[in-house]
Amino acid sequence: MIITILIFLIILAVLIFVHEFGHFWVAKRSGMKVEEFGFGFPPRLGGVYKIHGKWKLIWGQKSLPDFEGTIYSINAIPLGGFVRILGENNEDPGNPSSFINQTAWKRFFTLAAGVLMNVILAWVLISAAYIPGLPTAVDPTVALPHHAIIKTPQVAIVDVIPGEPAEKAGLEPGDIILKVNGVILPDITAIQNFIDSEKGQTIDFTIERLNQTMDVKVKSLANPGPGQGPTGIELASLGKLSFPWYYAPIVGAETVYQQAIGIFSGLYQLISTKAGLSAVGGPVKIAELTGQVRDLGFVYLVQFAAFLSLNLAILNILPFPALDGGRILFLVIEKIRRKRNNPAVEQFVNTIGFVLLLVLMVAVTIKDIIHK
Repeated sequence: MIITILIFLIILAVLIFVHEFGHFWVAKRSGMKVEEFGFGFPPRLGGVYKIHGKWKLIWGQKSLPDFEGTIYSINAIPLGGFVRILGENNEDPGNPSSFINQTAWKRFFTLAAGVLMNVILAWVLISAAYIPGLPTAVDPTVALPHHAIIKTPQVAIVDVIPGEPAEKAGLEPGDIILKVNGVILPDITAIQNFIDSEKGQTIDFTIERLNQTMDVKVKSLANPGPGQGPTGIELASLGKLSFPWYYAPIVGAETVYQQAIGIFSGLYQLISTKAGLSAVGGPVKIAELTGQVRDLGFVYLVQFAAFLSLNLAILNILPFPALDGGRILFLVIEKIRRKRNNPAVEQFVNTIGFVLLLVLMVAVTIKDIIHK
């Protein structure tokens, strides 16, 4: 459990650091004053800053009014992060280093940089994972993609019908079939044919589950119903889809695009079906999934981190107040109106949006704990 929590926090830290570094780097390059680069949400626990060529420590909420550099801080709530840029809330209009005094394009790229960095991180992780190979279902009737290689082919149980012999015996989705009645069979067709030939008999499955090998004896049905197998399992061929290092980035980009389409589709379904909190997972659920993925292996963790990074990017680009997309929307409104927005109104709307996001996070977390 402790290791799972540590892995979850490490993944979260990497995703947040990459996102906030995007804002930080573009803001700095654009000539803006970045007052603080913080991991987690305030209150601030401590941090460091550089002055006269030397690094200094700062504790708590102490401010440095005459300091022109950046405070790098760690804050009490480790579920987010931020970059505090002078003028991002339309204050200090007289300072040339203020966010509000920059061109629209500089402000746009600063706001969008975090999202872009998370997309790039997802692409890098997926591309890197394709070199040793990503787990995938294999259809022998479908030609492999260009340059693709299937490594370590296996036959896995992908579904177990409730109430059927396999479920009663203890077989589970995800089990890898190593042997049937002590015999290594070459492929999924051979396994299916063998099971059909043993109707009414007890079949001994040697399986691998979470890196452990075990034997499960299943008393098969002698006369299964129409469209029903004698054991009640659905099989699939699995393998690791691998590409050469020079081609993996191309496939990685295609995969990120397809996943992004899937995430947008899922968000649309969530909104259109009014599924509510039941279909939303928070930090507790993500930590639980991290533990499950960790048991599957390192490459699964890399794939999971890439998926989370892409989710973070897409959620942040939504035009909701306090999110990057909401701030970009205000920038678009400003350009359409050809004058600055009312700072008080913009700040109020973003504050309300931030409070609503915190309430949603708390509600989802409570729901996850109750249903854990």
